[in-house]
Amino acid sequence: MAPNAYYNYLKDNKAGYCKQKQKLYEKIKRIYYNHNRIIGHHGMKIFLARKGIYLSKTTVHRYMNQELNLHAVTMRKKGTYVRGERNEIFPNLLKQNFTADEKNKIWCTDFTYIGLSNGKMRYNCTMIDLYDSCVVATLNSSYINTELAVNTLKRAINNEKTGAGLILHSDQGCQFTSWKFMDYCKSQEIIQSMSKAGCPYDNAPIERFYKTFKDELVYRYHFINVKALDDAVAQYVFVWYKHVRLHLYDNWMTPFEARNKW
Repeated sequence: MAPNAYYNYLKDNKAGYCKQKQKLYEKIKRIYYNHNRIIGHHGMKIFLARKGIYLSKTTVHRYMNQELNLHAVTMRKKGTYVRGERNEIFPNLLKQNFTADEKNKIWCTDFTYIGLSNGKMRYNCTMIDLYDSCVVATLNSSYINTELAVNTLKRAINNEKTGAGLILHSDQGCQFTSWKFMDYCKSQEIIQSMSKAGCPYDNAPIERFYKTFKDELVYRYHFINVKALDDAVAQYVFVWYKHVRLHLYDNWMTPFEARNKW
């Protein structure tokens, strides 16, 4: 083979390689921006594999962080905690063992707050299943009270068609230790479990959910009214978090996939 022909062959191959690499870059950028810039190289590797593109974590990391300058964007804000009055306290049945071998065996719950553009607060109560991190219920209210806790639990029971025998783990907030909430749990044969006071690690799964929830939704957007906020929360929880977002806890599946894998 003549030298010119050989070098032209290499040049043609290099051009083809560069073209394919550019197409790959476009796919990576499309996935990154379609997922609101929260995808790191671990998640990107999984999404690419689902499209039939198999790359090592090292390669994906190099493409994203060094060549494309794409980094997972997190937005953190220090929260506040207001302690309510303490009523009856239940023992901690989990003791930081957050595994469940079947659906609807152990739920975790807590509250958080979300600010509106006008400065007013909206409060959220969410319950997740420790089996797969699936949200079994989430509700917003203008008040952080027992009614919100009870109504969220009622919705979870209605959604999952279950209740009797499951463990519901929470902190020692006055909403969860109120007579109304305790009586409702007893009526549904739900066993209450509570974290040690002042120890967020005892309820780490719901704390982790709320951190993700705030990083990926609350701190990124302004909510002009109650409807805009409630719609955004529902869209995030029941579409994005349930059907799109991959979870390390679920072996890089979505909660929906993990919940329906058998």
